[in-house]
Amino acid sequence: MARGLMNKLGSRTISIAGKWQQQQLRRLNIHEYQGAELMGKHGINVPKGVTVSAVGEVKKAIQEVFPNEKELVVKSQILAGGRGLGTFQSGLKGGVHIVKADEVEAIAGKMLGQILVTKQTGPQGKVVSKVYLCEKLSLANEMYFAITLDRTTAGPIIIACKKGGTSIEDLAEKFPDMIIKVPIDVFKGITDEDAAKVVDGLAPKLADRNDSIEQVKKLYKLFCECDCTMLEINPIAETSDGQLVAADAKLNFDDNAAFRQKEIFALRDSSQEDPREVAAAKADLNYIGLHGEIGCMVNGAGLAMATMDIIKLHGGTPANFLDVGGNASEGQVVEAFKILTSDDKVKAILVNIFGGIMKCDVIASGIVNAAKHVQLKVPVVVRLEGTNVDQGKRILKESGMALITAEDLDDAAEKAVKASSTAGVNNQSVANCRRDFSEFQTNKLKARLVDIQR
Repeated sequence: MARGLMNKLGSRTISIAGKWQQQQLRRLNIHEYQGAELMGKHGINVPKGVTVSAVGEVKKAIQEVFPNEKELVVKSQILAGGRGLGTFQSGLKGGVHIVKADEVEAIAGKMLGQILVTKQTGPQGKVVSKVYLCEKLSLANEMYFAITLDRTTAGPIIIACKKGGTSIEDLAEKFPDMIIKVPIDVFKGITDEDAAKVVDGLAPKLADRNDSIEQVKKLYKLFCECDCTMLEINPIAETSDGQLVAADAKLNFDDNAAFRQKEIFALRDSSQEDPREVAAAKADLNYIGLHGEIGCMVNGAGLAMATMDIIKLHGGTPANFLDVGGNASEGQVVEAFKILTSDDKVKAILVNIFGGIMKCDVIASGIVNAAKHVQLKVPVVVRLEGTNVDQGKRILKESGMALITAEDLDDAAEKAVKASSTAGVNNQSVANCRRDFSEFQTNKLKARLVDIQR
């Protein structure tokens, strides 16, 4: 739910560029149970809970933590929203269940080790390695609360709504006036007046107003002290005894703060992340997996975005965002190729290098060495320009590799799109693709000459 709602009503930081911008954010995501534990340490009211990773642990956990509870909430733990409305590949409906205490073991057994598919996981889903057992609260009212970063106000912004739950995105779209936004001055910090505006937006019916204001201030303090990029609670709820409780917890953290948030970043669950992104991070490469057919390797984030745009302009779809940076080593280039070729959807690879600090000969050597380590089964289009470009082109030419060269970015995108289409439809070899492109280039040149003669 977090990202869906943020896309529709959150700060321009996320919503203005839609899904693309969202996917390029670099942040640590942690599980709900980890977020709840962190909130509890900061004085925020959270339900009592415990995690289990095996069915055999359930009985002991219940006896030690919930000896007198008749019902419990069993929550599957994956790094994606929409769990409540998700479906397991086994057929079980819902990743969150309220069951009697003696039924917890059975439902946990149906979740653990199974793949849960939600609208945020994609059709491949994610494996549930842990389930979170929580006390069942008597909730009188469910609301929505979030803090994120807003580019417009250059600081944090708190988003609140007096209605929360699984349909919050639809509510935000149909009744935008119900959503209140309170920007916080990053230099002054949150004031009592700011917190009061948020509480008024939540409109609690039972919870004490002053206590609620203090809870909001504690949440903001956690957001700042832990270097969060997003904190979302859906629902933040009132209990029948008048407490404001964080009944859910989704927190993201700025990767740039890893050096001072070592305990938090130790919580990273790489098994829930895209393995290509994990491998890229280890090689110090900026990689974001997408769902297209043309693998991209570019130096510089701006040029990488422009490359993806031009691929789309020519009717293709980029398979990734990959910025090797301005000072990549030959080894990093080899690793980049390994990551690109590990994607079965990739039908062609486009290498677009404008050598400034990054030298074209280093990229060329990396491409040649990558070919020795990785069996290239798809066409590779290369556009080199800038520092040591002649040396780079010579290295590629002398390698004997069947590469498709391009004169400029527009030419490269055209060739990559045609190569991916040819590979997908006819399953031609790289050599055949190169031959087709030679004909294509010749025909294009003839057409230009005809235009000139006219």
